[in-house]
Amino acid sequence: MDWGRIVGTNVRRLRVERKLTQEQLAHEAEIDLTYLGGIERGRRNPSVSVLGRLAASLGVHPRELFDV
Repeated sequence: MDWGRIVGTNVRRLRVERKLTQEQLAHEAEIDLTYLGGIERGRRNPSVSVLGRLAASLGVHPRELFDV
């Protein structure tokens, strides 16, 4: 399984469901906008800390970022 792509797809889906722009989510999670774009495309591997901040910013448990 390509976990980077799975996480990226879930981050993008959750962000769109919440009607957030990439810029808004990146600001809320305190990460760089281009880094968030890389995560959503499955090209960047976020740390556990970044996953936690993304999940908190999206209002979900971190495990939801790994849903297949």
